Amino acid sequence: MPPRTPQAAPGGAGALSSPPAAPAAPGGAGGGFALRGLTGTRLWHAPWVVLALANLLWAGNIVLARGVAELVPPVALAYWRWTGAFVLSLPFAWRHLRQDAPVLARHWRMMLLLSATGIATYNTMSYIALDQTTALNVLLLQSVQPVLIIVWAMLLFAEWPGPRQGAGVLVSLAGVAVIAGRGSAAVLFGLRLNPGDVWILGGLAIYGIYCVMLRRRPPVHPISFLSAAMGIGSVMMLPFYLAELASGAHIHAGAHAFLAMGYMAVFPSFIAYLLFNRGIELIGAARAGQSMHLMPLFGSLLAVVFLGEHFRAYHAAGIALIAAGILLASWRSGAGRSGAGRRGVGRRGVGRGRPAPAKEASRVA
Repeated sequence: MPPRTPQAAPGGAGALSSPPAAPAAPGGAGGGFALRGLTGTRLWHAPWVVLALANLLWAGNIVLARGVAELVPPVALAYWRWTGAFVLSLPFAWRHLRQDAPVLARHWRMMLLLSATGIATYNTMSYIALDQTTALNVLLLQSVQPVLIIVWAMLLFAEWPGPRQGAGVLVSLAGVAVIAGRGSAAVLFGLRLNPGDVWILGGLAIYGIYCVMLRRRPPVHPISFLSAAMGIGSVMMLPFYLAELASGAHIHAGAHAFLAMGYMAVFPSFIAYLLFNRGIELIGAARAGQSMHLMPLFGSLLAVVFLGEHFRAYHAAGIALIAAGILLASWRSGAGRSGAGRRGVGRRGVGRGRPAPAKEASRVA
């Protein structure tokens, strides 16, 4: 059988690889007042809004992690970030975790895979990278992620991007290149990878597996899945954290270190992952991955605000190209939308070819 071309998710939301229709969004009955305030609004149903917010929070995480690199060792930072996020999620997730525990247990292999790739490995490697390279390098290299997601979708599910999606990725990469090279080809070609850059590229390759495999996540409440993944990922990191402690690397206690870890537990962990997972539910991993081109953009703006760097003409040019690429990759013709809605999901799509039950789909719409 030849590889199938990208099809759309039920309901016409185009995606190269659409995840399963999610159960009720967090904030339904028993979801907690704070989550109802988020998911009960139009924001929860606007994929590019939730994806943009997730990338803004992640850009802040990278800038902040670089700022506290001398205060908090990388594995300790990753461990306490996710342990804190897991504890924070329990008041919202406990009721759903109890209900979903049998389903999570049946899908324990997939939970281990997603927790390892999306929580434990990627984040630890990112913080190790920030010990050895600049925050700007880490931010710029994030734009390799959409390409890696497309590659993993081809390797694991034989799914190929459409011409418009591929062109959008290239245009956005051109925008990142303009910012990285400061508008100069000589500067761009003079950039060199260091060990930290290799660490972050390896982490991004692993995170691409998480993004693509999210379609196979257990059919449970989104906050049950997120909380369980954070808890499992935290347990996975514990041996490495203990080894780091044994090596003599300790947290330099102080307000800056603890405030930074508190911020990371709440915003780029619990909230940002909830938003990003929701974006993937709405439009699929490949198109959601395109939003990661926003991270260098937001990172540059944060550097201007918090680090006193200057906004240059090449920033404006790069931002324009990034925005154009995202629009190109996400735009679909009316005919494509209606056709996609009729086709549903292909044989290798969601749930091994079975359309999402109407009851489940309606709870997300």
